[in-house]
Amino acid sequence: MTRRCCIFDLDGTLADTVDSMAFCCNRALAGVGLPPHPAENYKRYAGDGAANLVKRALEAAGDRECACFDRAYKAYRELFQKYCMYHVVPYDGIPRTVRTMKAQGVKLAVLSNKPHLRAREVIRDLFGDGLFDFVQGMLDGQPGKPDPAGVYRILEQFACDAADCLYVGDTNTDMLTGKNAGLYTVGVTWGFRDKKELADAGADIIIDRPEELLEL
Repeated sequence: MTRRCCIFDLDGTLADTVDSMAFCCNRALAGVGLPPHPAENYKRYAGDGAANLVKRALEAAGDRECACFDRAYKAYRELFQKYCMYHVVPYDGIPRTVRTMKAQGVKLAVLSNKPHLRAREVIRDLFGDGLFDFVQGMLDGQPGKPDPAGVYRILEQFACDAADCLYVGDTNTDMLTGKNAGLYTVGVTWGFRDKKELADAGADIIIDRPEELLEL
């Protein structure tokens, strides 16, 4: 089947963003007197929005009741406005793959639980304007993934049926998002989580290289 559109997750799928989250959250933790975490740990904390990332970091640092959440979350958001591109790079093979898909006429979208303005900033800085046809991050008052509302908005924007769209992501949240909207889900192993998590979440297929998307 020819796919008319493809929805990508951002963090851990299109771009390696873990250093940016670790840098900002560790500084926020320091501001409330808590120790930092290795950047690698943030691969487990990320995926369900900034608020959940901060809560998980606080709990792991010893604040199990998240008593410092309000201060830490405020600091994180302020820092992330300035440093959201800190050490951020696209994964090897991603730029060529998405440009090839675009040249083949596939509509490209991004659906992320990253704050909306920061998601747009990352996509613009890494890929320029115009490569992705639609970019949707987390907006106040709107449900994030795995709620399928964001997918439905993109399908409506593209006038595309669920059967004609791929959903590509690196976490169980992504696989559940795609499944909840009735999309064919593609789990990727180069991101933040492992193959078992993707399989357990019901990924229709799991790939190890971006170029494998072109075979789909």
